Amino acid sequence: RQADGRKVLRSSIREFLCSEAMFHLGIPTTRAGTCVTSDSKVIRDIFYDGNPKSERCTVVLRIASTFIRFGSFEIFKPTDEYTGRKGPSVNRNDIRIQMLDYVISTFYPEIQEAYSDNSIQRNAAFFKEITKRTARLVAEWQCVGFCHGVLNTDNMSIVGLTIDYGPFGFMDRYDPEHICNGSDNTGRYAYNKQPEICKWNLGKLAEALVPELPLEISELILEEEYDAEFEKHYLQKMRKKLGLIQLELEEDSKVVSELLETMHLTGGDFTNIFYLLSSFSVDSDPSELEDFLEKLTSQCASVEELKVAFKPQMDPRQLSMMLMLAQSNPQLFALIGTKANINKELERIEQFSKLQQLTAADLLSRNKIHWKEWLEKYRVRLQKEIESVSDADAWNTDRVKAMNSNNPKYILRNYIAQNAIEAAENGDFSEVRNVLKLLENPFQEAVGFKEVQEDAEEEGATAAAAACAQETRSRLPYCSKPPLWASELCVT
Repeated sequence: RQADGRKVLRSSIREFLCSEAMFHLGIPTTRAGTCVTSDSKVIRDIFYDGNPKSERCTVVLRIASTFIRFGSFEIFKPTDEYTGRKGPSVNRNDIRIQMLDYVISTFYPEIQEAYSDNSIQRNAAFFKEITKRTARLVAEWQCVGFCHGVLNTDNMSIVGLTIDYGPFGFMDRYDPEHICNGSDNTGRYAYNKQPEICKWNLGKLAEALVPELPLEISELILEEEYDAEFEKHYLQKMRKKLGLIQLELEEDSKVVSELLETMHLTGGDFTNIFYLLSSFSVDSDPSELEDFLEKLTSQCASVEELKVAFKPQMDPRQLSMMLMLAQSNPQLFALIGTKANINKELERIEQFSKLQQLTAADLLSRNKIHWKEWLEKYRVRLQKEIESVSDADAWNTDRVKAMNSNNPKYILRNYIAQNAIEAAENGDFSEVRNVLKLLENPFQEAVGFKEVQEDAEEEGATAAAAACAQETRSRLPYCSKPPLWASELCVT
């Protein structure tokens, strides 16, 4: 990519808006201070498909206590026996000690103070803390449907922040295998892989801290702390999202997993389904339940959306060739490493074929059955909450309050970001300001939301040009599940 080091307007707006969105969602993150664009241009092949275009250079001012990453400690790595590659500061253990001392004394002063006379214990306490912070961070991501897109060691903060907003995406239709990065062909950074990959990155940090922290100590910490901390924080957050504020029962993880399974089966919108659940009434009569089911199913994927989602992606001739290779030379096929991709493609073909026969009425009926089954289980669980309190009305008020402060109404969906980017590329930044304003209060209904009219005269001339592009796409409320055109958006 010529390594010119220049960021463009498109990616800068996405980073600016998302880092602020994450902060207001209460998730540890770097912040955005300013976004400054110029008339300088660079050539970018956005989708790596041989169709480059000219884009405006832009600078985002990022704010954080530190930008040191896990990868910062890998500059000391010795020569790899398989690749022959080594860190640029190999054998400079003096710098590693200096850097580790700086990180702990500056950003973990309480650990420095507690273990000032024993560096191994101090380093172990630091590794334990960053392990827990990382586990909690990724649990927060999973609970809002945030996908980072590129979770390598250089995109992991040493103080547990969300850092480096590249090809990120908030999940719309719930799919545990959702991939937000169009260039992640193997799904290494898929939504359901994020907890696992963050743990793997901590393992790489552990290796990079040797000999200041022996591997047998750090590996034990990682095994004992990471999964337990992730599961604890994830379940605590999910209980709040479901309004389970009174009791902590073993069955709660099953209630959560069955909700997600129902969302997956029905193509439910992750954000909007959670937001809707606060209006579910434990003692609703059949007609109220039917009304609620209508609302839930309106947030599920239509037949058209499902056809787009399950559209086969491989050339039939290529697929046929790969299947022949799998039979004739399984060893070579295994070496190519595409078995999972082939299986996924076969599943897509099967699903797509079934969808050709499915009517909208059949889909609605099927979805209502799935949601009715889960709501009955949810009702039983909420009933146990009521039985444990003396004042059911007060409990319900607290339940709704907890849910409404943990289930955002507004997230930075790709189509919302895209509309703001297209307007900005035409010189109109008012939509960026609108979206930013909205994301500053993600849990509140934006009643009578007005467009921000800053610098109206200055931007008036260019706004007209942008309006033409905007009007071609129907204007949806910011909390809507995405329009069909949004499924074509690709972020790399």
